[in-house]
Amino acid sequence: MSDLQLEIAASAARLVVEEGLGFGPAKHRALKLLGLPGRTALPGNELVEAQVREYIDIFCADTQPQQLQALREHARDWMQRLADFHPLLGGAVWQGWATRLSDVDLSLFCDDPKAVELALINRNLRYEARSQTGLQGQEVQVLSLHSHCRGLNEDIGVHLRLHDLDGLRGALLPDAQGRPLRGDLRALERLLAGVG
Repeated sequence: MSDLQLEIAASAARLVVEEGLGFGPAKHRALKLLGLPGRTALPGNELVEAQVREYIDIFCADTQPQQLQALREHARDWMQRLADFHPLLGGAVWQGWATRLSDVDLSLFCDDPKAVELALINRNLRYEARSQTGLQGQEVQVLSLHSHCRGLNEDIGVHLRLHDLDGLRGALLPDAQGRPLRGDLRALERLLAGVG
């Protein structure tokens, strides 16, 4: 790792925490802020995540744990509501570095994606649909909505990634460091209870 890579990652981390940007947009914006050419090699997500955690430890240690707890409780509420679709929590809320600007990312698994849309419509919930790359690199539908988080007393984004039921098999595989990339409701309950 070069000093330049570390500097880009640190700048990107600040943008992730302070502005709620995703890793990709934060890295590209960091290049501009640092006055670097667009073709500059970007640091990996692992380095950016390490810098995010360090930034939180230094600048947000007094507020981030409560914000993370509120977001995890909100994710639990959504996972309970959508239990029929085998929800798995991922992203910053699962990994533990979420702040009040982070969204809740859920992967849902079902035979018919329209069933999720119907569940939202039946609850009078408005959402936006778009496509995004899924767990195995295929295109999946993502339903995004705003939801009031009681613990933060503000609206946050909730993103529902719709996968085929078969995709559930490999969804709990760990990353290169052996950490689970996402967890089910039982695993989230353990995190909320301070176990694991």
